[in-house]
Amino acid sequence: MLFSQACCLILLLLLNVVDAARILRQIKERVRHLQLQKAKDLLLTDKDSGQQPLQHVKEGRIHQHLDHFNKQDAHTFPQRFFVNEAYWRCPDGPVFLFIGGEGPIFEFDVLAGHHVDMAKEHRALLLALEHRFYGDSINPDGLKTENLVDLSSQQALADLAVFHQYISQSFNLSHGNTWISFGGSYSGALSAWFRGKFPHLVYGAVASSAPVRAKLDFTAYSNSVGLALTNEAVGGSEKCVAGVREAFAAVESALMGGNASQVAMDFGCCQIPKDLDDQIELMQNLADIFMGTVQYNEEGVLLSISELCAVMTNKSQGCGEETDAYKRLVKLSQIYQSTSEEPCLDISHEKTLKDLLDTSYRPGRRAKRQWTFQTCTEFGFYQTCEDAACPFSAMVTLQTQTEVCHLLFGISQHSLPSRIAFTNMYYGGDNPHTHRVLYVNGGVDPWRELSVVQDRPERGEEKAQTVFIKDTAHCADMMSRRVTDRRSLRKAREEIEKHVAGWLEAAAREEEEEE
Repeated sequence: MLFSQACCLILLLLLNVVDAARILRQIKERVRHLQLQKAKDLLLTDKDSGQQPLQHVKEGRIHQHLDHFNKQDAHTFPQRFFVNEAYWRCPDGPVFLFIGGEGPIFEFDVLAGHHVDMAKEHRALLLALEHRFYGDSINPDGLKTENLVDLSSQQALADLAVFHQYISQSFNLSHGNTWISFGGSYSGALSAWFRGKFPHLVYGAVASSAPVRAKLDFTAYSNSVGLALTNEAVGGSEKCVAGVREAFAAVESALMGGNASQVAMDFGCCQIPKDLDDQIELMQNLADIFMGTVQYNEEGVLLSISELCAVMTNKSQGCGEETDAYKRLVKLSQIYQSTSEEPCLDISHEKTLKDLLDTSYRPGRRAKRQWTFQTCTEFGFYQTCEDAACPFSAMVTLQTQTEVCHLLFGISQHSLPSRIAFTNMYYGGDNPHTHRVLYVNGGVDPWRELSVVQDRPERGEEKAQTVFIKDTAHCADMMSRRVTDRRSLRKAREEIEKHVAGWLEAAAREEEEEE
């Protein structure tokens, strides 16, 4: 039965991004579970109405070269993909390619979502390709450091190019079948870069919440979360973020004052954070509650910004008498843990490293080790808190975040800036030389800081095509329409639909002119 196996997996959001502590990962997993459930419900509705899209979904494997840039290396790995022909106008309909990110793909990636809604309208062939070394597309030799050498965005783009050729041959496609790519977060960046590096293969690209600029010290992420907590349009306030600052300062003071045992008891920790590494784990996990809430605001997971700020300003139901900021943070942690299957909050830094050092081959189950490798070699994205604007704990530094690169992979911390600089030089950073790429971002999404946004000044003759949704969060536009959607989100989807329709019309005109 579709989704019965998928719902049991440890799931990660498409995109997503480096997360140092466990809570943010767990929130991502809940978002993904919720997406799967919504997709399942939608499919059941389609079945009741007489449609049978499941019958048209096929899973396949393509054997890709491990190293596309070394013709002497004949090693390959199996890369998984899904195809949905339910809506395709064969043989001349367009092709919509959903690009996988740092996690597994599922059948629902060609069955539900805004790109699928548009595919129905334009009678497109739907494809989803899993990213190399994630999900079931892992090098059979395992995840040892020497086997991760071929894990990179450049190799992933080459995979997409080969996949394009494979599908074109398999379905007898021609130049008249217009390709549009879609992706969110990291895969949104891949969507933009695919169009930029292979413009003859993909006619247009939608890049949602795409961090196209690599950044070693991504302190702007934490600062952005703080700004979102002050945003009255989504339920934030200055009082809320002031309470957050006060609470984290109080936890730090308790730890520095030798009250680690009491802190562990208050926050339901599995261990007493006696050493600095465990204390940093605790502070990162507590910050993750706020980061996850802001990043996935109003996605129906845990609390919204409005609800979180109600707790942190002592306005939530059940708080009773006025309490100090520390106790409010304790209550917020209790609310989170009451929805978690974990008996306690695991803050063991040693266990975190042990999990990352695990190189065993487990198809579909692992992602963090691989993504950590990519952050060390290409992107950075380390969400630090050393800036004065950060509302959390200054204990989370770039030094503590990047030391894993050497511990796990033998990558020197001193080499990281040059690696990040190369990525931006190769792709163009947040000033990419791309045409017919639509960058979609939400004003509440911390990742907008590394994307191409509406207020970017015009450079050269072309201005980037952008859609900016002032009051929505990460990748919100990628979901199918909901009655609870904000008006701004509904209008943004209409704008995206206009761009995609315009690209298809322009491609058709060009085809006619060539004939």
